[in-house]
Amino acid sequence: MVRHYQVEGRVQGVGFRWFVHREAAELGLRGWVRNTTAGHVEAVAAGSAEQIEELEAAIRKGSRGSRVDRVRIHELQDAEAEGLKEFVIEGAF
Repeated sequence: MVRHYQVEGRVQGVGFRWFVHREAAELGLRGWVRNTTAGHVEAVAAGSAEQIEELEAAIRKGSRGSRVDRVRIHELQDAEAEGLKEFVIEGAF
C-alpha cells in the first residue's frame, strides 16, 4: 500500500517532519517527508495496511507543538513504491 499525505496546519518549524520520520521508521515504512513552499508538510509512505493506518493516526494526532488542521490523503499505485528506500526527510541538512 502506498499513500501520499499533505498535512496542513502549524506543521513547519515545530519538528513535525522529524516526528513523522521517527514514527514511520519505527513502523518499518519506506518513503519520505518534506516541507512544501505553501507551508504544509507532505509525505509518501509505503508498507502494509496496518503500518499505514498507524502512521495516519500519528499524523492526525501531530507532534508536540504542532497543530494538524487537515490531512489530504491520496492512494498511489503500488508501482510508485519501487524506488522508495528507508524512510527519509527530504530537504534536511
